Formats: sequence, C-alpha cells, structure tokens
Amino acid sequence: MGDSGTAKSASGQNEPAMKGWLFKWTNYLKGYQRRWFVLQNGHLSYYRNQAEMAHTCRGSISLHGALIYTVDATTFVISNGGTQTFHIRAASEVERQSWVTALELAKAKAIRSMESEDDEEQEVDGSGNPEEWSSVIRKLEAQLNDLETCSELIQKHWKSLCKPLNELESSNGDLEICQGKTKEVGERATLFRISTNAMINACMEYLKTCQTHGNKWIRLLEHEREQRMRLQEMVETLAQQHSNLEQAANAHSHKPMNANEAEEEDEHEFYDAINDNPGSPGSTGDNCITFNIPTGNTHRRHSSGSSSEVDEAQETKHVVVVTEKARKITHPEQPTNNMLSKSSDSSRKRRTRIPDKPNYPLNLWGIMKNCIGKDLSKIPMPVNFSEPLSMLQRLTEDYEYADILDVAAKCTDPCEQLAYVAAFTISAYSTTAIRAAKPFNPLLGETYECDRTEDLGWKVINEQVSHHPPMVAQFCEGRGWTCWQEFTMTSKFRGKYLQIIPLGSAFCEFKESNNKYSWRKVTTTVHNIIVGKLWVDQHGDMEIIGRGNAEGIKCHLKFIPYSYFGRDSQRRVKGVVMDAQDNVKWAIDGTWDEQVEVSPVISDMGTPSNPVYKTGSPVLAWKRNPIGPEAENYYNLSVFACQLNEMEEGVAPTDSRLRPDQRLMEMGKWDEANEEKLRLEEKQRAVRRQKEAEAEKAASEGRSFEGYKPLWFEQKEDPATGTIMHVYKGNYWDCKQKQDWSSCPDIF
Repeated sequence: MGDSGTAKSASGQNEPAMKGWLFKWTNYLKGYQRRWFVLQNGHLSYYRNQAEMAHTCRGSISLHGALIYTVDATTFVISNGGTQTFHIRAASEVERQSWVTALELAKAKAIRSMESEDDEEQEVDGSGNPEEWSSVIRKLEAQLNDLETCSELIQKHWKSLCKPLNELESSNGDLEICQGKTKEVGERATLFRISTNAMINACMEYLKTCQTHGNKWIRLLEHEREQRMRLQEMVETLAQQHSNLEQAANAHSHKPMNANEAEEEDEHEFYDAINDNPGSPGSTGDNCITFNIPTGNTHRRHSSGSSSEVDEAQETKHVVVVTEKARKITHPEQPTNNMLSKSSDSSRKRRTRIPDKPNYPLNLWGIMKNCIGKDLSKIPMPVNFSEPLSMLQRLTEDYEYADILDVAAKCTDPCEQLAYVAAFTISAYSTTAIRAAKPFNPLLGETYECDRTEDLGWKVINEQVSHHPPMVAQFCEGRGWTCWQEFTMTSKFRGKYLQIIPLGSAFCEFKESNNKYSWRKVTTTVHNIIVGKLWVDQHGDMEIIGRGNAEGIKCHLKFIPYSYFGRDSQRRVKGVVMDAQDNVKWAIDGTWDEQVEVSPVISDMGTPSNPVYKTGSPVLAWKRNPIGPEAENYYNLSVFACQLNEMEEGVAPTDSRLRPDQRLMEMGKWDEANEEKLRLEEKQRAVRRQKEAEAEKAASEGRSFEGYKPLWFEQKEDPATGTIMHVYKGNYWDCKQKQDWSSCPDIF
C-alpha cells in the first residue's frame, strides 16, 4: 500500500491518514482502485487523488456506527451496515493491523463524543427541574439579603468613623484629645474594613452563583426555544394536513358522479381493456392485480459521494394478473389447525398469557421532546414504552408460521416454492398491526434460544453481535429448511411519527432441492406519536431473489401504504413470482395482518409489452392465528409471543429470559425495572470504557488488540451474494447439551 502521511484532526492530535487500494463491490464491477484515505473527526473519507483532498471527498463513513472487520491478512472492510462499504487492502499484515487499530480507536472516540453530547443534553434537561429553580432562587435571595446587611453595616460604621474624624479635625491640636480620638478612629476604621471585606466576599459569592446557573439557564432557554420551534412546525404541519384532508374529503363527498362516470373510473383504476369478450380482463367477474415489474435491463450512472460510485436504474414493465373469484382452498399439505394449541410429544404445558400490564401515569411530552431527530436505539426510553420482549425475541416471532416453510419444502416447482416463501415473509408482520410498543434493546453479547423442535419442528439461536450499530445475527433450523439473517436498521424519530428502515438481509435454503432465497424487510412506520392512538403501517417493495438451483426466479411484493382515499383494502400486499424468462407463474394477494392467497397462472393473454395473466383458483397459503380476547390487557401479545419469555432451564446465562429488567417489567414492577435497566446500561458502558482503555494502551505500546468478537457467530463472506455477514458457527446446541457456558460474558 504505498507510503502514508498524517492528517491533523480538529482536536489537534495527529491521526494517521491512509492511501491505498479500495475494493468496490457491485453486481457487475469487481476490482481494486487506488484511492487516498483520510481519517479525521470520526470519519473515514476517500479521494481519487491527492489534489482532490483540498476540495471535496468522494465518499465518507461515520465511524461511530461503523463495522470494522478483517477479511484476510492484508484486507479489511469498513461498513455502516447498509448503504456504504469500503473494502481496503494494505501492503502488509502489519500495516493492515495498524490501520484496524487506529480505526477502532477513532470509533471509540466518536462514540464517547456522541455520548458526551447526549449527557450534556440530559444535563440541560435536568437543569429545568422546578425544585432546582426554587433552590437556586432561595440561595440568591439569601445572598442578596447578606449584601443588604453588609451595606447597612458599611453605612453604620462609616457614620461612626466620620464622627471621631470630625472631632479630631476640630481639636485645634490638643495632644490629649488627638491621642484619644486617634485610637477611636483606628477601632472604627477596622470595623469599617471588616464590613467592606464582608461586602466584597458576598458580592463574589453572588456573582459566582449567577454565573454558574446563568450559563446553565441560557442553555436551557436555547434548548427550550429550539424544542418550541420544532413543536410549532409539527403543529403547523398537522394543522395543514388536517385542513387539506377536510377539503379533500368535502370535495370527494360533494362531487356529483353518475353511474357511467363511476363505472369508467373503476375501469381506469385497473388497466386498459384488451377486448370486450366475456372472459377478458374487463369482465366484472375478474379480480385484477396490476404491477410494475423491474426488468433485467439496467442502466449504470455515476453518483458522486457514494461508496460504489455506481447506481442501478431498472426499467419496469406493466403487467396485469387476473385472478378468479373461486372457492378458496387450503394447500393439502398445509396444517389447518393452530399448532400452538395442539398437544405435542412433550408433556410440558406452556402458558397462554402473561400478567396484565399496570396502569402507570407518564409525562409523554417531557420524555419525548428531547428525542426528536435521534436514532431509535439511542433514545433512553423507560420501560413504560416497551413490551416485555427483547428485539431478539421479537425477531424469533417471525417463525410463528414456520409451517408455511414446511409446505414449501415439499414443493417440487421452485416458483410454487417461492410463492410460499413470500407468504412466510408476509406473515412475519401479522402482529405489528396491533402492537406499537418498543422491544428492549439487547445488550452486547445477549442471546436468545427457542427450541420448539418437539411441537413446531424448528429451533433458533439469536445473538446481539454489535452494539454500534446495533446488529442481531440469527440462525434457525426446521424440517428440511434453514433460515438465517443479519438484522440491523436505521431509524429516526420525527415527532409525529417514527420510521424504521431495516438494512440486513434474510436467507432461506431448502436442503433437498438446494433452492436458496434472499430478501430484505420493508419499512415500518409508527404513526400518531404525539396525538391520537398509535398505529403501525408496513410499506415499500420487497424483492425475493432465488439462488442456487433456483437462480433466476424472483418474487416482487408490494406492501401498499395506508391511504385515506385508496381504493385498495388497507394493509394490502400484492405480488407476482416470475421465472428466469420474466414470465409470471404465480400471483400473491392478501393483507399482511390477516391472510395471503397464492394463485397459479394458467394462461397468458395480451401482448409482450402489456401482458395479462389469468390464474386458477387461489390457495390459502397463510391465515393469522387469533389473539386472546383479553390480549389488550397484556400488550396485545399472541399466544406464541407470550411463550417466548417463558422461563427455560439450561439456557445460556446471557439469554434474554434471564434479563432482570425485562422480567421485572413482565411482573408489573415497572419502577424496579427502570432501576435495573439503568444499572445494566451503565454496566455495559463501563465494560466498553475498559475495552477502549485496553485498546489505547495496546496501541501506545505498539501491540495488536483484538476487539469484541461474537461467541456463536463469525463474519464470513457469502459466496452467493458476495456480502460479508455473521454466520452461525454451529456450536451453541452442543454447549447447551454439555452445559458448558464458560465462555459466556457476564452481562446481567
């Protein structure tokens, strides 16, 4: 990697600057390009050449949430978990290690800086306590009274001093009188000096108190002003949206429309009619799904500032799928009963609910006003906003309807198999429609296992593998299939809504056919954060890509966002499964909170540029299990969700079931749970500070320092996608059988 220089950071400390080979990975470009790198102010930026460094950078990664890991002896990777990834190759192993150490230290400094800013904001917020105001005001009043007392004493002693001075002046040189008055003048001058010094000290104390709390109050006023402006903007936006909604509703309700116009509007909603035959898509007995499907033709364009410098823009074509309104049948291989309520070979009796949640009053705005614009994982929320499940358990809830994958494993047609995989991905959102509570953020090294092999036929292991950014690795084994995923997300709290954008990828592989599929989850938005009842919406496009023996086939799903005037049913999902030649083979239709039907394509009408597909009878691929009649009293958890936090013997000491704050919350002891939550978070910070100190000491001594590594997962490159992700090592269940937890950290 050539020679290296130095770049001075904003703090004045010299940090290494780096230039070398950058490996940029895309679907159509592999290779190394020579680039200049600069590590400065918690960011790693790169340039095409040294001359560019004075103008603008080509790309930059913020280190406080970056993942840094080694690929081989000379190559390492820096990624922000989603949009940007730098693959960098050094000239030697020693040089690579020095850079990894420098980047880890810079990341630690960036995290500390971010936390100090958060602490300062919390300090500013704490200075607004009315009790503290009263205390400071009482102190200032007492000091002001002392000043008034000193002033009165000074005036008194000054008058006392003036009297002997006047008498001394009028003594006409009488020696005896002068000696007596001189002694009296000295005594009264001493009293005057003492009163003056007391006045000076009281003034200094008063000034010190004013300066100490004055700066704090100035910051408080500025902070409150900013929050007031944000709140004002949000209220104005809400008022404007409400006004527009009323106008649109009035216009829609008062607009006259005859039968012919209504029929014409309904026709234009779906597609242009091909012909007027009774069996054509325009007939009233057909149910049509329209879709814009990306084609294989891509355009490349350069985008300055991105990590890959290349974006892909895909052409789309419009297709119409006509599904028959026939009797809906269930797949003959699919279980028709709720497997959670069926008895299994095991004699264990599982619970069906948890204790009711208590009714705790909470100042919502007082907590939320300082969280606007922050990432969800960095908001210090009390347990009052949570449900008694961790994110590890919430991700395990995706497998409540894993019996769909059991059906898919028996399908011989990969397109039909993919249709059931799509139904499985949709079922993962089934409970989010009525659950807006936030799961617990897992601690670094926290795990969760769920072994339901005896009754449901699968078992899963989860681990929190990174804290900055928060990342969960998961691996699940079922009947003839395996699933794994690396889940991370970016989120922002915008006041009136909270948006969560998943970044990681999920995979499913069927052992018998060697068919493999990958997908990414869609965006989740929580509405009515400030006013009204909380509700959740899932929206966006999901593409499930076939790999292995299923290479070339794909499924396009569209989660339609909520719309007040939308003609589609709310929470609707529609999609198609296409073969390698982009021909639609299966249609998918349903809602992500109720059920999904899949329909095979039996004929192809229309033209190649405007295809129209007709399907056979729909098959019910998934239907949501009903929740208990009193579920609203215990966080709207399903029966399966209630069983996730059920105590289990023999689990790892890092398991979420053993987390004390979460257990106390489930028991209804929220005050104790909040205290435990603060203790665990502070314990985690202390461990991280200790690791950072050890890393800095090793760097100063020129030694290599190995950072945190997950216990049950390791980072490897996926040969199918080329991405580096956490892969299950395969050793957890063996350690559980031996009850060997000696390598588990103490996190609780």
